[in-house]
Amino acid sequence: MHAPLDAVCSALADPTRRAILARLAAGEATVNELVEPFEISQPAISRHLRVLEHAGLILRRVDGNRRPCRLAPDALHELDDYLSMLKKGMEANYARLDRLLAKRSRR
Repeated sequence: MHAPLDAVCSALADPTRRAILARLAAGEATVNELVEPFEISQPAISRHLRVLEHAGLILRRVDGNRRPCRLAPDALHELDDYLSMLKKGMEANYARLDRLLAKRSRR
C-alpha cells in the first residue's frame, strides 16, 4: 500500500530529507553513513529517517547489527500520478489558450 500523498509531500518538504533520498538513490546506506555529510546529530538523522519510512519513501532491513536504508520501490507512484494529472490539466489549458490566440490573430 502506498503512503498517503500528504505524508509523502510533507516528507519531501524538508531539504535534509530530500538530500537523504538523493544519497539513497546511489545505494543503501546506514544511519552512520547518512550522518557524514550533514552537520546534524545521528539522532536527528534517525528522526528524518522515521519520517521518510512513515511516508513509505524508504525501507530498512536488519543485517546483523546494521540497519541499512534504501529507497522504497514505487514510493513516488502516487505523487507521480498526481503530478501527471496536474500536467495534463495545464497542457489542456495552454492548448485552449493557443487556440484562442490563434483565432484572435486571424481576425
